Amino acid sequence: MPTIAEVKSFLATQNIQVMEFQQPTPTSETAAQAVGCSVGEIAKTILFIVGTQPVVVVTCGDLKIKGSRLKQAAQLTGKVRLPQADEVVHYTGYEPGGVCPFLLPPHLTVLIDRSMRRFPRVFAAAGNANSAVPITVDQLLDMTGGLEVEVCE
Repeated sequence: MPTIAEVKSFLATQNIQVMEFQQPTPTSETAAQAVGCSVGEIAKTILFIVGTQPVVVVTCGDLKIKGSRLKQAAQLTGKVRLPQADEVVHYTGYEPGGVCPFLLPPHLTVLIDRSMRRFPRVFAAAGNANSAVPITVDQLLDMTGGLEVEVCE
């Protein structure tokens, strides 16, 4: 499991600083309060299981992901479900509330929702439930190898 120190080290190579907070930031709402931004500017990273395949989606904190769009974007079939906490750790290496789009296992599909382009930068978690990273959508795409898609309503 990647540590916050490893995420910080990785992001430092891109000249990106991690913000850390005293208060927990496991939800889009609590992260927005800590950062001082709107909920939409929080880049939530969510693991889904589509059929039997894990897929990570990064999208705005104020939007909901539509299962049919997710399946189409990931080119998968089957039921879309949210995993149990132990599955989140198994597939991503991060605890729920601190899942970030960086240093994920290489086989994991990462989808970056276009909705985040509404903002010049967004704030993603940095590997724990007390952190945030200011980042652009283009940086996210570059650093994660993710695919830009539209999966939200």
